[in-house]
Amino acid sequence: MGTVEVLVAQIQGLSSTAGDISRLHTILKQSEELLHSDTACLPSALAQLDASKHSLGYLYILEAYTSVPISQEQYSSTALTISRFLSSCNPEQIRLAPEKFVSVCKRLKDQVVLLEAPIRGVAPLLTAIRKLQISSEHLTTIHPEFLLLCLLAKCYKTGRSILDNDILEVDQPRDLFLYCYYGGMICIGLKLFPKALELLHNAVTSPMSSMNAIAVEAYKKYILLSLIYNGQPYIELANSYSTGNVDELDTVFQTNREKFENDNNLGLVKQAVSSLYKRNIQRLTQTYLTLSLQDIANSVKLNSPKEAEMHVLRMIQDGEIFATINQKDGMVSFLEDSEQYKSCKMVEHIDSSIQRYDVCD
Repeated sequence: MGTVEVLVAQIQGLSSTAGDISRLHTILKQSEELLHSDTACLPSALAQLDASKHSLGYLYILEAYTSVPISQEQYSSTALTISRFLSSCNPEQIRLAPEKFVSVCKRLKDQVVLLEAPIRGVAPLLTAIRKLQISSEHLTTIHPEFLLLCLLAKCYKTGRSILDNDILEVDQPRDLFLYCYYGGMICIGLKLFPKALELLHNAVTSPMSSMNAIAVEAYKKYILLSLIYNGQPYIELANSYSTGNVDELDTVFQTNREKFENDNNLGLVKQAVSSLYKRNIQRLTQTYLTLSLQDIANSVKLNSPKEAEMHVLRMIQDGEIFATINQKDGMVSFLEDSEQYKSCKMVEHIDSSIQRYDVCD
């Protein structure tokens, strides 16, 4: 009796009780080199096993069998074998070897994509997710693979079925980025724009050690979708901002104030409007060496020289411009060298001036 045949007999005899399965798991881990070195006899080994009863052993053999390259003619039959296994396997057994289960699922995804029949993998991978999940709040590595097949097969409603659960446990950080990105694309396909924005936003803002390509692509989609969903007011706001015309920007803001408020974006829009004054002051520093506070107020549409001084002082403090203010004649000198205003006396003057305005205004 060959060694693979011995292993098959052990699988058949040790797949009933929890204790037997634990013992079998040890044997299977010790037999991995055997399985990967003798792949020719693995199809016959699989034929002797019941995927529903011998799930753990079947998984180890199936993972080894599908790890070697196969011909294009074998894609369809192998995909069918994996699909049947995912449908009938025992969840408790396959959760003992989650990495191997995920590997088999990914190979199914690859094969149906190569067959140009992604729909063949949709139902099996959805079943696989349900079996591997510890709870509905558990995001597995299979989730992104499933959502990708749903996108390729245009099975948007099926993909949507897994996007409403709160995610509290993640196997790999990359899984979350892909889940949010693919999920956002599925919701775009269904024109569920608020949900799509939520998912794409999560992909962009989720903690990451460094910027990744998934987050970058999600951000591009988020910007475009924001324009589509939020509509003309935001486009008008962006266009007005780019002109530098404060009056025009304020008109757009006041006209669409209710829309911004309903979107819970009023505070952010106010900050955008306010920031245009600073942008326009920065433009003045590129043209003039000196200007009066009155000229600055007139140029950037501020109400008074006092308000212009407040803006200039804050910008100096924040390092956004380099300048000094002559209190006697109300003139502002824009500097090229930041060190010219970094004296203790100048810093004290800026701080005291800002505090004075904060108390009075």
